[in-house]
Amino acid sequence: MDNKKEQIIYLSVKDFSVSGESFDLISNIEFDFLETSPQPSLDKLPAYYKSEDYISHTDSKRNLFEKTYHSIKRIALKRKLKLIEAYSKEGKSLLDFGCGTGDFLQIAKDGGWEVYGIEPNDEARKIANKKTENSVFNSENLLKLENSRFDVITLWHVLEHLPNLNEHISIFKKLLKPKGTLIIAVPNFKSYDAKFYKNFWAAFDVPRHLWHFSKTSISKLVSKENMHVVKTYPMLFDAFYVSLLSEKYKTGKMNPIRAFLIGCLSNLKAITTKEYSSIIYCVKNDKN
Repeated sequence: MDNKKEQIIYLSVKDFSVSGESFDLISNIEFDFLETSPQPSLDKLPAYYKSEDYISHTDSKRNLFEKTYHSIKRIALKRKLKLIEAYSKEGKSLLDFGCGTGDFLQIAKDGGWEVYGIEPNDEARKIANKKTENSVFNSENLLKLENSRFDVITLWHVLEHLPNLNEHISIFKKLLKPKGTLIIAVPNFKSYDAKFYKNFWAAFDVPRHLWHFSKTSISKLVSKENMHVVKTYPMLFDAFYVSLLSEKYKTGKMNPIRAFLIGCLSNLKAITTKEYSSIIYCVKNDKN
């Protein structure tokens, strides 16, 4: 983003999972989000994803934590499918951008959707293609797609990873059909668990997360492309998952009981504040 009028450091945060390096979170006043600084160059960014613990790039179930993650994930996938079907009554063409190992595309395909995935990670893409009959491609293919092709475009915890934020939102706008829906799921740095764990909050995940959004920022970003948020949904499990990792970063162990309590408290407080740990935004294309 080129909208920094003043440099205000919100927090300094460590990369706990890969490099151990420290990064600043800079407040973007205009759009009400935080920017990771410094942001790694495009050629260096992939190195920060090289970890066996980066769970979205693997189907591994090495321990209880990973087994639990994948069990909850199966439930979430069915809910995601139900969600996109509610927002696409006329067509069933889907682009899942940053599709990881392809689980959502697989369940959508089984549900009768025409699916297309974009995944930059080579290993994750190989796994995804085995599940989707080779329907997943690298990032370069995004620009080769025809305009107004998709009824639904989904980004499940992906927008925060994209270096060229405005450019990508503009591309998604063009790829949507006139009445299409863009589904964006991202962490919310104004949630209770974020404020409780502060610089140990796992969803900051610097420098892989380049941007850290609020509800206001998502609405402002999509409105620049003549789109608008029609509804939001909480991702209740994220409060527990993020709290587990945050406890590990803060104390050296996951402390499941304490993490569960913080997750519960975060979700309970969000009933009033609507500031859930992660939020799904349903965005409609305003193009007639």
